[in-house]
Amino acid sequence: MTDPEYMDRAEALLRGIEAQCDRLADSAGADIDSQCAGGMVTLVFADRSQIVVNLQPPLHEVWLAARSGGYHYRLADGIWRDTKSGEDFFDRLSRSATEQAGMPLRFTLPA
Repeated sequence: MTDPEYMDRAEALLRGIEAQCDRLADSAGADIDSQCAGGMVTLVFADRSQIVVNLQPPLHEVWLAARSGGYHYRLADGIWRDTKSGEDFFDRLSRSATEQAGMPLRFTLPA
């Protein structure tokens, strides 16, 4: 993947996360705020805990940091996969957000 391809896909991921936070706040009543700046989106929950997703352009990776730990993802066959376990990015994000929000939250691949 070229650098421009990585940036297009990674920035689309961040925009999708931010849009889904707004959707979850409206439809599920989740107390979650998202802030996007400089290749990073920060999700802030009612208890002030955070999930941070940031881009790592030199590695063509996306990193996710949550209470549960830190995770690195690379795009493979159209899916952002954990570089160690192969877990789907959205499965981890959903699980971490659910834990930190105290209610079920589901993030999905943007259409």
